[in-house]
Amino acid sequence: MHDFIQALPKTETHLHIEGALPYELLTAWQPERWPVNPPFRARSYRYATFPDFEKILLDHALPWFTSAEQYHEAAKVMFAKHVAQNVRYVETSFHLPVTKFINVPGPEIIAAIRSAAPVGLEVRVFTGMLRSDISGDLRPTINQLHNWEGLAGIDLHGHELMATAPETAEVWARVRAAGKITKCHAGEFDGAARVREAIEFLGVKRVQHGVRAVEDPTVVKLAVEHGVTFDVCPISNVGLRVVPAMREHPIRRLMKAGVRCTVSTDDPLSFGNSLIEEYTALALELNFTRVELAQVARNGWEVADVSEVARKAALAEIERLCHGDVRS
Repeated sequence: MHDFIQALPKTETHLHIEGALPYELLTAWQPERWPVNPPFRARSYRYATFPDFEKILLDHALPWFTSAEQYHEAAKVMFAKHVAQNVRYVETSFHLPVTKFINVPGPEIIAAIRSAAPVGLEVRVFTGMLRSDISGDLRPTINQLHNWEGLAGIDLHGHELMATAPETAEVWARVRAAGKITKCHAGEFDGAARVREAIEFLGVKRVQHGVRAVEDPTVVKLAVEHGVTFDVCPISNVGLRVVPAMREHPIRRLMKAGVRCTVSTDDPLSFGNSLIEEYTALALELNFTRVELAQVARNGWEVADVSEVARKAALAEIERLCHGDVRS
């Protein structure tokens, strides 16, 4: 099974670059400050609350991400890890408020990340913001996102219990009209109603997490009818207590109901996880078969922002693997 998972041409479609800072870079930089194997990266660790998780992440990430060059250096190591796992397509987002904190324009951060991509790895860069940012002093920047060269799309993230500002829908529609992808975190720390909001109010086809949609069958049906993809992060969901244990994760229920689900790592700085480990957890703890794992990989390519030639080639490779070209 390990050989099969490794051989699958995979995508990663839900990855926060600040939350994906390779921890070894911190240890090499300031070993006295960043000890090897801190407790929060252990698989058994559970964050008490989202604010606790956010504090640990920011306390570790913000000292590093002080310039476009630092984004580039982190991305080089991060993307090398993807290549080693046979990941061939990545969607990663940077936190838009950082542009204000470090006084670096967003397009410079985008260029720094994209220039770190090795040959053979397709990278799409998004920016994400808190639900409150659209009503704050970042609004002039947000109003220009549809014009940013190299920006693949936008995302709404952060503490989900925060209300979504009414003017958000207008911004999301403008960005889509410019040919970019819109996403929204929903159905993680709040219930199925937030998934409905993301689909009906914001008009997104890509929901980040979405797993709590299972609490309302009508929302699951809505997602299926609108062709919405849930970019699911199982290990993150367990570590943040969204679900009590991997064996109780609803991803199979969602997929059986017809929801397209991808699998990603979310914030590997915080969880110490890899994409291979995500797939392996599905196999070992949810008894996913090769056919089901292949469907997860296939789902990623179906929504990937790539040429039809590249998409068909990846899907054909998955089909060959499913017909027994790789043995565990």
